[in-house]
Amino acid sequence: MLWVLFLLLAWTAAGVSCTRLCLTSMRAAAADADVHADHAHHCHRLTLYEAAFLSGGPARVADLTLVSMARQRRILLAHTGWATVVDPDGRDEMERSVIGAIGPGGQSRIAPVRRTAAATEPVRRLSDRLVAAGLAVPDAARTDVSDAVTQVRGAALGVCGLGALALMLPSQGFQEQRLLVSLWFALPLVLTLSCLVIAHVEGPPCTRWASPEGLRVLEAVAGRGGGDLADLVSVAVWGVGAVESPELRAAFAHR
Repeated sequence: MLWVLFLLLAWTAAGVSCTRLCLTSMRAAAADADVHADHAHHCHRLTLYEAAFLSGGPARVADLTLVSMARQRRILLAHTGWATVVDPDGRDEMERSVIGAIGPGGQSRIAPVRRTAAATEPVRRLSDRLVAAGLAVPDAARTDVSDAVTQVRGAALGVCGLGALALMLPSQGFQEQRLLVSLWFALPLVLTLSCLVIAHVEGPPCTRWASPEGLRVLEAVAGRGGGDLADLVSVAVWGVGAVESPELRAAFAHR
């Protein structure tokens, strides 16, 4: 009956991880509701940088800045994945962050520039402003739910491993119990997989940067402007894959 011990371990792992995910999601939802109530009267017109952050986080802000500067010929983005500074004077703090990320040599690979620019202080201040306005999900809430989802995935794998060990145990008359043992281990596995499916369908904060209020405000951005502005709006909302220029898409394809 050693398999019963394995079953208890499987149920413990599944129960603890699923309970943590449920509690964490409830706390995150309650925080979103409180923030929404506090800012229900607030009408916020998003800038392109703010729209980019709510759509794709800090990396999207860096992408938007690079594309915007490339459109104005103040940075050259080669299809080989290199960025070259043409105009070293940034017009705002985001552009100055990108120029600083490229470095004093005036040339760098695009991938490290994106990573460095996304982690700069201006992007953090942008995040703080959006969180304070109730439009972005706080880092703590997003991280907590993400960690909880990871724990449930680990529990699901653990249940599978413990079930496999239980089925391999040598024991007299155990062959007749294999179906029963499999069914017992299937229960915690179904529990963990169900929690993962619900977490995916509900779209927890760990999978997006915008709060529910932020998503509503973001919807008003998609149809804004025309011409080059419309192209930048597409980059902010959908990412560099929405760029019409094949040269720019090729530049960002080099990671």
